Amino acid sequence: MKESLEKLLAAVEAGKVDKKSPYPPQFKDQDGSFELTKLALEKGCRPDEILEEALIPAMANVGNKFSRQEIYVPQMLMSAKAMSAAMTHIKPFFLSGETKRRGTFLIGTVTGDLHDIGKNLVAMMIEGAGWEVIDLGVDVKREKLLEEIEKHPGCTVGLSALLTTTMVNMEMMVHDVKEKYSETKVLVGGAPLSMDFCRKIGADHYSADPQGAVDYLNKLIA
Repeated sequence: MKESLEKLLAAVEAGKVDKKSPYPPQFKDQDGSFELTKLALEKGCRPDEILEEALIPAMANVGNKFSRQEIYVPQMLMSAKAMSAAMTHIKPFFLSGETKRRGTFLIGTVTGDLHDIGKNLVAMMIEGAGWEVIDLGVDVKREKLLEEIEKHPGCTVGLSALLTTTMVNMEMMVHDVKEKYSETKVLVGGAPLSMDFCRKIGADHYSADPQGAVDYLNKLIA
């Protein structure tokens, strides 16, 4: 079983989705994350073992490589796609309650901002770290955000902004969350942001890259 998990970890890290996928070239005609996850389950691996010993470490490696600028957005997206292919076999165990998520993470781009690439990368990385991710999309209204927090007690919130003109909307949204749900942790990110801005608006954490967000979430549950 150890060998199966090691192969799965390597496939996800390399971005090998399934056997017919041509990427990456060195994995041509080999099983991808889809087949390897199915095989691991058939061999008796528990879903939580697959997560903890293959999928989560693989995405952590990818996140760290991205932070060090050893890989770029296209490679990260392929790894996230491979992780998602593996998760198609794991999600039924979450739904049945046999396997538990690490927590719930709501994420969205703030009101007035339609950019989603950064948000999507963070969402993929956090799902790969074992969290349930609820993606609220772009141009998220304050009322919608509060409504979703109400539906998911104990969740953590991530807000993204790429435009300097929408940073004021982020500030208002953080204020609303903290006013109504003071214990809810709020992470913020986006090109024009900084830790100083994060502190100024009363958010709990700022991350310049997806792995930083994952690391912060993992500290919350440590």
